[in-house]
Amino acid sequence: MKDLVLYIAKALVDNPDQVEVKEIAGEKATVLELKVADGDRGKIIGKEGRIIKAIRIIVNSASAKLDKRATVEIVE
Repeated sequence: MKDLVLYIAKALVDNPDQVEVKEIAGEKATVLELKVADGDRGKIIGKEGRIIKAIRIIVNSASAKLDKRATVEIVE
């Protein structure tokens, strides 16, 4: 999951070298903390949050195949 979020985020931002994804794994759920440059935060969120919603849907679909849950959070 971490690599998937990293790949998507790097494709969307202007500064792909500043993209960081931290994975916090639990028993059934995994939290992926996405950190980008300040100027790129709006590109990840998108208009009315559409891009981050799409990223979360992709991650949830991929994690469902593994019988786990995953959420994506944007960290400042």
